[in-house]
Amino acid sequence: MPATEFQGTSSPLSNIGRSILAIRRDQVHSMEGTHEVTGLERELEAFQRQVTERFLQLSSGSSELLSLSWVRKLLDVFLCCQEEFRAILFNNKASLGRAPMDRLIGEFFERSVKALDVCNAIRDGIEQIRQWQKLLEIVPCALDNQRTLGEGQFRRAKKALIDLAIGMLDERDSSVSSVAHRNRSFGRNNASREHRSLGHFRSLSWSVSRSWSAARQLQAIGNNMTAPKANDIVASRGLAVAVFTMNSVLLFVMWALVAAIPCQDRGLQVHFSIPRNFSWAVPMLSLHDRILEESRRRDRRNACGLLKEIHQIEKCIGRMNELGDSVHFPLTEEREAEVRQRVQELGQVCQAIKSGLDPLERQVREVFHRIVRSRTEGLESMGRANHE
Repeated sequence: MPATEFQGTSSPLSNIGRSILAIRRDQVHSMEGTHEVTGLERELEAFQRQVTERFLQLSSGSSELLSLSWVRKLLDVFLCCQEEFRAILFNNKASLGRAPMDRLIGEFFERSVKALDVCNAIRDGIEQIRQWQKLLEIVPCALDNQRTLGEGQFRRAKKALIDLAIGMLDERDSSVSSVAHRNRSFGRNNASREHRSLGHFRSLSWSVSRSWSAARQLQAIGNNMTAPKANDIVASRGLAVAVFTMNSVLLFVMWALVAAIPCQDRGLQVHFSIPRNFSWAVPMLSLHDRILEESRRRDRRNACGLLKEIHQIEKCIGRMNELGDSVHFPLTEEREAEVRQRVQELGQVCQAIKSGLDPLERQVREVFHRIVRSRTEGLESMGRANHE
């Protein structure tokens, strides 16, 4: 089965933005003869437009795709969409307990619960990258000084690079097998952190079970996710469209996180089935195709994560190892200048990772808590609607 499948007839780009909500207006107009646009319809169309604009912005730049800054923008998009969707549900509480919304919103909340495990696994992946960063920082500490570079400094830097390469290779192997167990999650307080070796960290630090699989979790989130039928759109007064839109945003964001960040049993072959007449489908599926294309590149095919900074770490390891194997002591001025240039490049990568990981982790944590809060509020609203 292909990873992406378009449904519906093809149409020019100028027509793709036609709102799916027009289906409801057309049907209501044919039944009643006249129809005035309601506040709910304006709210739903504004939601479609905002999702489209945000994904167009995400897909506009090619150079920063899958970088730490891009992943943070992706999570910003999710949080904004989630908040707007939450407001729509809040403003239409009475509809949540009636068919078909009771079924559709219940399925959405089930998918949201599955996304919480992905958030926990991604946070573990961020912690893994942080451990790599600490090893990488040893290299500029050893080699970036004003003294003449000696053999002992090179041995220290080379040992750190070897440890880092082994750790990344170990992580690459774990991306296709379920290993290790971690007994913590966003729901627990973890104020104190111990400094551990990579091997000890791997054995104790994962928050998902040994059998957990990112690939299977993504498939579970996307399972039976289809565009709403016309009668459901009419019966829900268009709310079914908003639910499908948020389902698609949730699936794409979780899929992109798994693509970028190391996590257990990664897999990107998730079935996306989105009709072309959703205006946000084009930029979303364009990003999907570009990320898949990146994963198929020869130098990224077996990567433990497609994050741009991970690729930069791998390139730095390769360059420094090549340089280390070719140096002879004492260093000539020309060779020492080359070493210092490489160390400077490596230091820039370290700084980018160091400054980007903490804000990213906070965002993933916020996504987790926002999903929990939205689900709790939605279930309470459904319960009240059923008792009225």
